[in-house]
Formats: sequence, structure tokens, C-alpha cells
Amino acid sequence: MTLHILNTSPSDRNTFLTCALALAEDDTLLLIEDGTYWLLPQHRSELARVPARVVALAPDRLARGVVVDNMTEVDDAGFVELTVQHDRIVSWF
Repeated sequence: MTLHILNTSPSDRNTFLTCALALAEDDTLLLIEDGTYWLLPQHRSELARVPARVVALAPDRLARGVVVDNMTEVDDAGFVELTVQHDRIVSWF
């Protein structure tokens, strides 16, 4: 079980696609920093195709003014908890 942390915006589509190929069903994809822009409506269809659970870091999403419904979010303490729950962590920058 791997925690994948993505901080790149949709303008860096290659990093997202490489990350998506590495995801498994029991993994978690955590969107942080500019990675929260993947939650915008024009990118949600690509995000919906990843096999892993998708979670956003709430402070980063809020700082960028990204508004979404029905999205699992975590705060900073939740971020730490995700790192404890997963066996491996991969950062995609």
C-alpha cells in the first residue's frame, strides 16, 4: 500500500500520467499544492480514471480557491496520519 503525493498542476500532465500508471487499487493519491488544481471540473474526468483513492490536502485546496463537492480531504494532521498508514511513500514533483 503506497501513498503517492502529487504536487504538480495540470500544466505538467506528464507527471500526472506517469503517476497514474504507477497507482494500484489499494494506494492513495494525495493532491497537495498545485496538484489540487486537478480537482477543477475540466480535469476531473482524468482524475476519475485513476484506480486509487484520491484525497486532497484541504489547506492547499483552499489557498488556491479550488471549490469541489464530494471530495475526501485531510488537514495537516490527516496528512501525517496518511504517511503512518501506508507502507511506502512516493512523491511526484
